[in-house]
This record gives sequence, C-alpha cells and structure tokens, in this order.
Amino acid sequence: MGEFLMVHEPGVRVVAFLFVLVAMMIWELAAPRRRLEIPRVIRWTNNLALVVIDTAILRLAFPVLAVGLAGLAAERGWGLFNVIDLPGWLAFVAAILILDLAIYLQHVLFHAVPGLWRLHRMHHADLDFDVTTGLRFHPVEILLSMVIKLAVVGAIGAPAVAVLAFEVILNATSLFNHSNIALPPRVDRVLRLILVTPDMHRVHHSVDPRETNSNYGFSVPWWDRLLGTYVAQPAKGHRGMEIGIDQFRTPRDLWIDRMLVQPLRGPASGHALDPRITTRRDPD
Repeated sequence: MGEFLMVHEPGVRVVAFLFVLVAMMIWELAAPRRRLEIPRVIRWTNNLALVVIDTAILRLAFPVLAVGLAGLAAERGWGLFNVIDLPGWLAFVAAILILDLAIYLQHVLFHAVPGLWRLHRMHHADLDFDVTTGLRFHPVEILLSMVIKLAVVGAIGAPAVAVLAFEVILNATSLFNHSNIALPPRVDRVLRLILVTPDMHRVHHSVDPRETNSNYGFSVPWWDRLLGTYVAQPAKGHRGMEIGIDQFRTPRDLWIDRMLVQPLRGPASGHALDPRITTRRDPD
C-alpha cells in the first residue's frame, strides 16, 4: 500500500483534495450550519485563486518538498527515525503525530508573534466560514510553513509514506473542519474527542480575540486539550457569533489583490500577546 501511494503521489494528492472539497461543498449546500452573508461567487473565486497562486509559488521556491526530503533523509540516514530502530508502523504513527504537533505549535506561533500574525490574519479575515476558508492562506505564510515542515521532517527522519499520509490527512481535515456543515450535537461531542470538528474550529474564527486565540489544532483536538488552548463553544453560540477579525470587514477586502497586501495594512492587533485582550479558556 505504501509503495502504491508513493508511486502515485501526485494523483493521490489531487484525487483526495478534489474529493473532499467537492463533498464538503455539496454537504454545505444540503445542510448548512450558518447562513452565509457574502455571495459565494466572490469568496469562492478569490479563495480558490489563492490555491493556484500558493501552489505555483511553492513549486517554484522549493525544488524538493517534504516527501522528497523524507526520501532523501532515508537514503542518507538523516534524522531520528533513521538512526534508532523502530518498527515501521510505530515510526509511521509517531511521525504523523510529531508533524501534527509541529503544525499546532506553528499555528500558536503565528498567532503570538505580531509580524507572523500579519500574515496569518488574512486567513481569519474571511467574513464567512466555509470549506474555501480552509484554503485561504497568504503565500508567504505557505512558504514559511513549508520551511518549518522541512526542518521537522529532516530532524525526525520521517518516513516518506508517513509524510505523504500526514499531508493528505491535514488537507482533508482542514477542508472538513472549515466546512459550514451541521452535525448533530451528539455526533459532534463524540467526534471531537478524536478529530477537530467544524464547530470546534469555528470558535477559532470568532471575531472575539479571546476565542480567535484558541482551538489551534487542524487534525486532532488533543494538543489544545493538553496544552490549555481549548474552548468548547463560542460565547454567543455558533449562529450568533461573528466571523472574522475587527479589521478588513468590507466585501472589497475579500478580493485577492486586497488579501495579498493585508500584511502591510493597519496595526497587528488581536494577536495572542496583544495586551488589550485576555484569553478565556472554557472546560468542556
């Protein structure tokens, strides 16, 4: 199975991405959680255009991406898992969990450092919350994220198949937990024990900075629960909460030209270390 995935890596990525994207779009139309305020044609065209730009820049900037580096590390004996002798299944699972923790910590960092928050806040400045929000990241943030991922992959010597599985899972869960879908409350309560659900992640997109700076996980909820960044529900409820940040609240700010220059506009307010806010933590 692992060999099949590696041989067909590009196809696996594209098929998994398109399948989850289309499935979530259909689910949103069939059973929306919230009423959207902005026409989809504005948000979807501009958010999807970012995917094209991000992908092109990433491919131009890095001749070797994470899976390629993992293969190179295995050939040359770089990294922890290429030095210590672990069963293949254990190295696979451990690599995925370590990479997921690294993404969580990176996310916290991008909320804490004002300069990095300027990049990341573009993701939060979406005025609605649906599957395309999960694709809305500034190209510079994508590049920095890849640098961090490459460093972690090289340091731990992650198996190439684990890196590929992690990236496919991360993309799929990001699309899922940004989706505007309605899950029965009981299903959500059980599911969020092992997976970040849309209701859990939607709290992170609240306009209230105390809620914005919580629920950082993309795939699993355990890091938020263990490290004290978990908020169960938004104070105003999922239908009453306001999406976005205090800045950039006009439909014109949703166009791609405005999104790309957002890091240069206005103060870097609302980040996790902003002295004007306090962080609220709610037990579940």
